[in-house]
Amino acid sequence: MAPDRRTLLLALLAAGPARAQARLTPQPVDSDGGAALVARLRQGGLVLFFRHADTRGQPCDRSFRIGDRPGQRNLSPQGRAQAARIGPRLAELGIPVARPVLAGPVFRARDTAELAFGAAEVRVTDSLLADDYAGGRLGWVLAEHRRLFTEAVPAGTNRVLVGHRTPAIMVAGDAVGGRAFPEGSALVLAPEGQGFTALGILDLVPLPGGGFHDCG
Repeated sequence: MAPDRRTLLLALLAAGPARAQARLTPQPVDSDGGAALVARLRQGGLVLFFRHADTRGQPCDRSFRIGDRPGQRNLSPQGRAQAARIGPRLAELGIPVARPVLAGPVFRARDTAELAFGAAEVRVTDSLLADDYAGGRLGWVLAEHRRLFTEAVPAGTNRVLVGHRTPAIMVAGDAVGGRAFPEGSALVLAPEGQGFTALGILDLVPLPGGGFHDCG
């Protein structure tokens, strides 16, 4: 992590870190842990922060410019199919979703949200930018992630966000680092006003051998 990013992370943690805990393990829906997360999500009041769907085998980011699809790492064909199953899977499980769903403008996040929920149900926002696309706005982007993770969500619905792993790690900490947060999975957060608790990572539509790309 570059020195400026380390400084930003330390400042964010000092301002109000997520509750410390061991590194999380992705939970399929049919596991005990996954079933417990689903039961809690049915009550609402939580945040579902999705990492964009599968990108394995796709060219790595090159231009780091918003709107430049050829210069970005895009969803793989498997990732597009995975994303298209997310919305229906939530409905099948009886998990309520607040509209609009918020998504970052980098195409792999935006495409994931629009394939999952329909373009008309998605609002694209720079608040969920990838860190490598944020430039001098990284501090603001991380503060926006923290705000969206922390603000109260009404009972009976859940705030759904679609973005990228690194900003989530920088805000939520090592519990979601390493290989804890696969592509296409969702970090489940309980907002607490001045902070939040990471309840787990729900792998709604797991792909065999999937979850992590080969780009640096």
